[in-house]
Amino acid sequence: MARTFKKVLIANRGEIAVRVTRTLHEMGIGAVAVYSEADRAALHVRVADEAYCIGAPPAAESYLRVDKIIDTAKKAGAEAIHPGYGFLSENPALPDACEAAGITFIGPPASAMRQMGSKTAARKKMTEAGVPVVPGALCDTAEEATAAAIKIGFPVMLKASSGGGGKGIRFVASKEEMANAWERARSEAKKSFGDDTVYLEKAILRPRHVEIQVMGDREGNLVHVFERDCSIQRRNQKVVEETPSPAASRELVAKMGAIAVQGAKAVGYHSAGTFEFLLAEDGQFYFLEMNTRLQVEHPVTELVSGLDLVREMVLVAQGEKLTFAQTDLQSRGAAIECRIYAEDPSSGFLPSPGTIENLVTPAGPGIRDDGGAYPGCVISSFYDPLISKLSVWAPTRERAVAKMRRALREYVVTGIRTNLAFHEKLFAHPDFVAGKYDTGFLDRHKDELLGYAPVSEESREAVAVAVAIAAARMERAAGTKEASVGENGARLAPWVAHHRSRMSLR
Repeated sequence: MARTFKKVLIANRGEIAVRVTRTLHEMGIGAVAVYSEADRAALHVRVADEAYCIGAPPAAESYLRVDKIIDTAKKAGAEAIHPGYGFLSENPALPDACEAAGITFIGPPASAMRQMGSKTAARKKMTEAGVPVVPGALCDTAEEATAAAIKIGFPVMLKASSGGGGKGIRFVASKEEMANAWERARSEAKKSFGDDTVYLEKAILRPRHVEIQVMGDREGNLVHVFERDCSIQRRNQKVVEETPSPAASRELVAKMGAIAVQGAKAVGYHSAGTFEFLLAEDGQFYFLEMNTRLQVEHPVTELVSGLDLVREMVLVAQGEKLTFAQTDLQSRGAAIECRIYAEDPSSGFLPSPGTIENLVTPAGPGIRDDGGAYPGCVISSFYDPLISKLSVWAPTRERAVAKMRRALREYVVTGIRTNLAFHEKLFAHPDFVAGKYDTGFLDRHKDELLGYAPVSEESREAVAVAVAIAAARMERAAGTKEASVGENGARLAPWVAHHRSRMSLR
């Protein structure tokens, strides 16, 4: 029987905690935040109705503590917990603990998490369900892996069985490289996930990374909500996502969607989840993994479908049926998302923690910014340095690309380094604009996208002055003639400084 939550605890931080809070408030549900000592002044704490400190800055002492999350939910009187993504979102220990405490978990059942949490177990389960998988093997030694790779054919990939985020992955082009790659993959997997199990699979050359969003209720009704192309990646981590995929026809997407629904039903899935596929150049696609949670890139799906996926997750957790069938869903227009990080692309995308001095986000028709930062806040070295997710929607991909270029030009962050200049270069690259890219795109074009030529101090000063004068004239033309040039200069100083910092990267 369906019921209505009055209060939900969000077991996460940053922009996703802010995003979930907003939907809860729209639904008339109280939002409870948790925070570490490093996040005491974080935006997700400020927008919540209640907030509780759960430990020291390291995630292992706060956001990864199931016991503290459950105790806080009880203390706050929350009937349900939303995990967001990352941290405990795919750990079956959290839904198990929720069930034991009489608290509803807003997500899939623990049984589905367990079946899909191990990539090797998931491959086996999906093969049984008729989902195409990349040829591969589970090996115990480097020698076994070498033998399997010779049988399958080089090149191959070594991948950690547990976890994600690009950790524990190595490309192996020949048998001579196997021993070293094997040890490095196992070591990184152990360090990142506490499990050194790795498996081998055939490397699909120049693939697209295309994923399918699924949504289901507790009564077995499951649909797919189209695809997202996530092929623009650095170090096997996504930085730009879009839908529709420039490489997939509507017929292919329907086929991939049907396969994803078939796979989800095989593990008794409900709530939001994502099937990730590698799409080969010949049009064949292969199961990569399933993320049993809400994805970082879910906004682009919401923009083309009109759904609020967080709201749907809450409704399903309350015991309600899906109010739509597959035939009711339509994908309209094109949406693109850029992940805005506090990182330095010119130094291998190393994190750039610190205090944000000024922050101005773009606006206008078709612009959405899911952020967790504000002027004066600290981007901590303890967590992922994501500042926000900038998304755009337009009737066509061409117009969406143009809209993103405009939005990126308006985005201002000072005090720390960001990847904004990198995104601007990417959206000006002719191959990306034409939709001709794959997962190796950034590696092949790193000199163009990351190799910024130095700009002289004289040139930077000249452009900065020109920008300030032009902006002052625009403001006066807009009806602010009473403002003095000095006032305009003060108001525009952060913007000028921001664009000067971008020029220094080029």
